[in-house]
Amino acid sequence: MIVRFSIENWMSFRDKAEFSMIATRERQHNERVPRIKKYRTGILPITALYGGNASGKSNLFEALRFAQELIVDGKRPGEPISVKKTFCLDKRIEKHPTSFCFELLVNEKIYEYSFTATPKEIVEEMLVEITGSSEKTLFHRVDGKANLHDSLKRKSDLEVYFKGTRENELFLTNTVFQKVEAFLPVWSWFRNNLELIGPEFQFAPFERLGDDSDPLCSSVNGVLSQLDIGLLRLEGVEASFDTVPLNNATKEKLLEDIKENEGIRLNFLPNTRLLLTNENGTIKVRKLVALHAGKNDCDVQFDLQDESDGSLRTIDLLPALMALCAENSKKVFVIDEIDRSLHTLLTRSLLEMYLESCSPESRSQLLFTTHDALLMDQDLLRRDEMWVAERDDEGASRIFSFSEYKDVRYDKDIMKSYLQGRLGGVPRILLCGSGRKSDKNSPGSLIRRENEER
Repeated sequence: MIVRFSIENWMSFRDKAEFSMIATRERQHNERVPRIKKYRTGILPITALYGGNASGKSNLFEALRFAQELIVDGKRPGEPISVKKTFCLDKRIEKHPTSFCFELLVNEKIYEYSFTATPKEIVEEMLVEITGSSEKTLFHRVDGKANLHDSLKRKSDLEVYFKGTRENELFLTNTVFQKVEAFLPVWSWFRNNLELIGPEFQFAPFERLGDDSDPLCSSVNGVLSQLDIGLLRLEGVEASFDTVPLNNATKEKLLEDIKENEGIRLNFLPNTRLLLTNENGTIKVRKLVALHAGKNDCDVQFDLQDESDGSLRTIDLLPALMALCAENSKKVFVIDEIDRSLHTLLTRSLLEMYLESCSPESRSQLLFTTHDALLMDQDLLRRDEMWVAERDDEGASRIFSFSEYKDVRYDKDIMKSYLQGRLGGVPRILLCGSGRKSDKNSPGSLIRRENEER
């Protein structure tokens, strides 16, 4: 689980921005907040990040993506670190290093892992194990040196591996690549627990959704039939290899590449999803399709390219929610623009489905960005689960939680106050017809004058 994380000098975030998942003393929905008895604290299972366009919401998402790729995949010798996206509206700090810090609950232990980087090198890196009453610095890398905890100094191989860590490489990553298990749990969390879903995400192993023998297929189909999007279920059907929309040369290459009893997934826009398998030398093609209820109880088959964007978004999001709701799940999903193409009641239903699975013993989390103000409801979310991103007058982003407002009561209509601009995080727009006095320099006035001049 994410306890909290922070970034500094990354894209629109000039100053340090900290995102905390630690539960406050809020009592609302307390029954579903995971409890970590060892640390006498609660960690929130869900948070929503609101804000106007270009407020920094997606930049926070991209920061997580960058950190995950750097930690999990590492860098080749001489390859630059892709932290070129520093805050460039202030020339004084444009070339300052970028900093990331994560507090994570891994196997019921809290670790703090941080690093500071430039495009050329890792400037500083540290891993701390936080116990119930103290902290133990496992390693601290700074100025080209690594200070190891006394319990690790006896493992001389760690000092050897540090000396072999390149300047563009994380020590954490290098130890794992060298098959040293001292810090493996933290690296494994970034690789196996953290899942990032962007607006154009497609569920990769789509063939599972059309396989009746796969539990995921029955689970997804069970939910689809209840969501009133016209879909009865998904199904995998056989198709002819001749119908695959590729030229002959590409098809011949595919035939050579598909090993016996293995398969290749093909995703074609718009949303044609095919699985090609080599079954004892014969190429089989299966296509994922949607079934709708026709007249006289007759099922009608639709290609996915004929489905609405909202239906397709639902199909791709459901496996993620199933993974979160699974018993003993430790997945953390971060979804950018969760409401893209979805009706607000459908989005709410999906969130409620996940929240019903949460309890003091659960260890999964869902973090998402959204523009849907109707989700800003205290019957759904706690005040400390609702965050806002906004830009200041100098173009720098900041984030804050509604729990920081002392006058936001548990029975307050937060959505109304938010849309009226009392809580920040809304675009400052001056448009004619908005109910406010027209400004001669507002966008609407400028567009109208330009049309009149034409």
